[in-house]
Amino acid sequence: MPPETGRFLALMAAGAPDGAILEIGASAGYSSLWLILACLERGDSLVTFEASPEKAQMAHETFEQARVEAHVRLIQGDAHDYLGGYRQVAFCFLDAEKEIYRSCYDLVVPNLVPGGLFLADNVISHQDELQPLVEHTFADERVDALVVPIGKGVLLCRRR
Repeated sequence: MPPETGRFLALMAAGAPDGAILEIGASAGYSSLWLILACLERGDSLVTFEASPEKAQMAHETFEQARVEAHVRLIQGDAHDYLGGYRQVAFCFLDAEKEIYRSCYDLVVPNLVPGGLFLADNVISHQDELQPLVEHTFADERVDALVVPIGKGVLLCRRR
């Protein structure tokens, strides 16, 4: 992820309404660090999900090295098993396997608070795979949506 995408995420998360700050796809923890910056400003913490044990371990090490473990809850496992438990979601960033984008959207959006944000990365770089999701969000009356041409393309949805 380029730094300008990280800054964009931090700005969006910092300005989100009250509620949970979630990330689906921690990978090595780079995008998480940007979101933790926003959480520090909000007096909040990040909950991030990573399905891969190897990537979760890398993220854990990243958080330890950055000394931010107290501001993040890393859950190693399938986000689908947990997302339903978050009822007041203020912000969710999705950067995981492309085949789960739609199912994650369907689980998160009903639980977004009014004004809550759902962002998905790589919608330009993986347009062939993700265009159906983009078109779905544009037609979804629960959200206002647009593609922001930053980095590899970020889908930004705001709950009405």
